[in-house]
Amino acid sequence: MGVKVCKFGGSSLADAGQFRKVRDILLADPTRCYVVPSAPGKRTPDDDKITDLLYRCYRKAQRRQPYAPLFDQVAGRYIDIVNDLGLDFDIEPLLMETLEQIRTGSPDFAASRGEYFSGLVLSKYLGWDFVDPADILKFDRQGAFASEWSNELASAELARHDHAVIPGFYGSLPNGDIHTFSRGGSDISGAVIARAAGAEIYENWTDVSGFLMADPRIVDNPKPIKTLTYRELRELSYMGATVLHEESVFPVRKAGIPTNIRNTNAPDEPGTMIVLRAEDCIPTDTITGVAGHKNFSLLTIDKAMMNSEIGFGRRVLQAIEDFGVSFEHLPTGIDTMCVVLPDADLFHRKEQIIERIRDNVHPDTIELTSGLALIATVGRGMVRTPGTAARLFGALAKAGINVRMIDQGSSELNIIVGVDVEEFEPAVRAIYEEFVDS
Repeated sequence: MGVKVCKFGGSSLADAGQFRKVRDILLADPTRCYVVPSAPGKRTPDDDKITDLLYRCYRKAQRRQPYAPLFDQVAGRYIDIVNDLGLDFDIEPLLMETLEQIRTGSPDFAASRGEYFSGLVLSKYLGWDFVDPADILKFDRQGAFASEWSNELASAELARHDHAVIPGFYGSLPNGDIHTFSRGGSDISGAVIARAAGAEIYENWTDVSGFLMADPRIVDNPKPIKTLTYRELRELSYMGATVLHEESVFPVRKAGIPTNIRNTNAPDEPGTMIVLRAEDCIPTDTITGVAGHKNFSLLTIDKAMMNSEIGFGRRVLQAIEDFGVSFEHLPTGIDTMCVVLPDADLFHRKEQIIERIRDNVHPDTIELTSGLALIATVGRGMVRTPGTAARLFGALAKAGINVRMIDQGSSELNIIVGVDVEEFEPAVRAIYEEFVDS
């Protein structure tokens, strides 16, 4: 029988009622053997996340400001959960010990206590073993995650437990100090544990029933995505679909473990299954999804006989790199090179970058225009499907939308178009309606 590893997000553990849902989900399937909890999230829209409160406690402590009243909010949340669940667990001494440690500890230590206490409470509630990730998830001296070292330690430790709770978000440095992943890093922890356990499936439980084919703030009632590949997930996540922490796909993708995105509040819904190979999921639609980002600039460089000038493109990109800016896309022509750059990275650097490019390649003309939005139409069903591009551009033309940039990868997995920012939402709707609602 295969093993499942489950990760539950902050909304799934916001209060005692949510803890009960998590317990029912875990105990409903005997193959769910390991669980990775996040810190409690918001109970209401105007509530605070536990992790945010802990960061604020640390900042107050460092400024020598009273932080105990703020920590009382954190302690109160856990005490209420323990009491509401009827647990025989005196959590207060541990909370008071943490109150003092925040004053002398690091911001990573303070933030990690949200997941730490969630894990302790959940392990008591389930009667499962508690495994501190500080003992098995390791970072090197520079703070980079040591994936293979961690996998070896975690695999050995999990083999000693039939069922275990392993808090998310943190591990430790070689000297034992607590170190965290970036915010949302419990997704990474869950995937790492799934790989170490040799899981058959990694279930990521959140407050939505998987991925949707478009942003519901733009498209009314978009269809859910039943299955997609990790490559499609990467494309959609990069372009703004944010159900999963972007880095969290790599451990399970490397191990070939499918990921199932499920809804804690609707556990009977199948969610979205993410698989390694396209042949494992036959597409039911031509496209898998539409996603995009706003606020890009298009740098257009013209020079006669550019294609015969060795090193031209390298010198352009070197000029951009010199100012610490990374390019997004690189559509080119025979005598034209276009570079798409994030507006945020160009702040106070536009003129310097343009001047450096002039010095490096002596273009005939160079122009930087802002107000660009990028839209990616992604789908394994587009591969070798005749007329896909024609339908996409026809839909945009019918909606009166001018396409300022086109970029299609050789894999045929996606088509990226650039449009004016004010036409972003109409363009997304036009593409969705053409491929899904037609």
